[in-house]
Amino acid sequence: MEQTGFSILIPTWNNLSYLKLCVESIRRHSCMQHQIIVHVNDGSDGTLDWVKQEGLDYTHSEENVGVCLAMNMMRRLVKTPYIYFINDDMYVLPDWDRVLMNEVNSLPNEMFYLSGTMIQPHDSNDVGLCINYGDSIETFQEERLLKEYMNEPYADWQGSTRPPCLVHRNTWDLVGGYSIELSPGMYSDPDFAAKLLMVGVRYFKGLGNSRVYHFETKTTTRIKKNNGSLQFLLKWGISNSSMRKYITRQGEPWADRQRPIDATSLRKAARFAKLKTIVYLLTKGFGGAKNLAEQVL
Repeated sequence: MEQTGFSILIPTWNNLSYLKLCVESIRRHSCMQHQIIVHVNDGSDGTLDWVKQEGLDYTHSEENVGVCLAMNMMRRLVKTPYIYFINDDMYVLPDWDRVLMNEVNSLPNEMFYLSGTMIQPHDSNDVGLCINYGDSIETFQEERLLKEYMNEPYADWQGSTRPPCLVHRNTWDLVGGYSIELSPGMYSDPDFAAKLLMVGVRYFKGLGNSRVYHFETKTTTRIKKNNGSLQFLLKWGISNSSMRKYITRQGEPWADRQRPIDATSLRKAARFAKLKTIVYLLTKGFGGAKNLAEQVL
């Protein structure tokens, strides 16, 4: 096994059976030796004890602090140049890391945001494959998945804004990690991508052969969600969908995808976003601010 790998950040909240499977898949299917860091939210289900027994690096909060703060807490323990973010209900597949590292080694600098391609049982999520190998530990068809996970071709794609994802730690530090005002975490992924755009990152690439199985929303169904879409709109002056248009150019030659963002189109999107914000606030009120106040107080 190769020695130099990634620092893998895994936030978890009383999801021990999925966390165990996630960590097992990393240990079993990786080509490199990786540092695994877990943030344990609460951990009263035995997660904290298990993480200690396994000798994993970890941070801990007595209650659920959400994804954003958890990610920033784990950053303090990072020992490698690369930060890989994966959810605890994901299962990495063979060669996932070799494909990513080969891409990193081909790039001229640290200004990139790379993603693996998800296989999900119910939702293709715009990018990825929708193939059902089970949506729970009990229904998981692991043996079948390992035989078939590369059967369906999937090309590399442009427009990565969500985990599983890889960035250089210097790029992470340049934008200050994840924005805690979006706790517990809705829209924190596109917000992180928007911050990368602001500092000049244009290489948002998903790798079709770096594959991860995702059981889907095993934590987000249990939390009180922040109004991330409104917060994103008010913060950036454009909607998430508008932002994604500038980093998603599927079907084009890779050389054409590195062209500068069209400033005229951006201004048009910003004007439309202002109108959308006014309409939203007039029709739905300031629910986002109210929810934030409730979380803080």
